[in-house]
Amino acid sequence: QVQLVESGGGAVQAGGSLRLSCAASGNIFSINTMDWYRQAPGKQREFVARVRKLGSTNYVDSVKGRFTISRDNAKNTVNLQMNSLKPEDTGVYYCRASIASSLFWGQGTQVTVSS
Repeated sequence: QVQLVESGGGAVQAGGSLRLSCAASGNIFSINTMDWYRQAPGKQREFVARVRKLGSTNYVDSVKGRFTISRDNAKNTVNLQMNSLKPEDTGVYYCRASIASSLFWGQGTQVTVSS
């Protein structure tokens, strides 16, 4: 079992920045990938970024060049640095961890970007 707690959400104007953090506890040594997803009002949850155990990363096209995902193994956290935010980045951001075929989700943190 893995427990995930997100923090760092808030309200910001377009062009601003936010840094989200996801703190993991429990069976952290078995975690393979850690992802950030987001869900805008009335839309399906979508993939945003991934960091693998050895550090390689992936991003959805819409955030490439603006968002950076990083993994701090010493602190058992995964961070998402979000720059040049746009109103379409608004949503609830969720952290997800994968261990083998099991997935674990955090409770989410709200990000609101105003124009």
